[in-house]
Amino acid sequence: MGQRYLASGSRVAMRLWSEQPASSGKPQAARDYETVGYVISGRARLVSEDGTLDLGPGDSWVVPAGVEHTYEIVEELTAVEATAPPAQQAGRDAPTG
Repeated sequence: MGQRYLASGSRVAMRLWSEQPASSGKPQAARDYETVGYVISGRARLVSEDGTLDLGPGDSWVVPAGVEHTYEIVEELTAVEATAPPAQQAGRDAPTG
């Protein structure tokens, strides 16, 4: 459970979110990096200033840098996410694992 960095370069990082439990989501926040992701299993809802996107297995998403957003985990979620520039370089996360 949790996040694990799969690869990290100078311009992009990829991480696995594994078995994230259902949650109602954190307050919306804007990040200094672009995020793209792909759902492996489970369900989530991406809520942003642009609307709401329901995500399930096989779905992908994009959140441009600077867009206010949050994720609501509807059903235990496993997903792959890439950030550019790397989230940890933008001060969001430190790599683990």
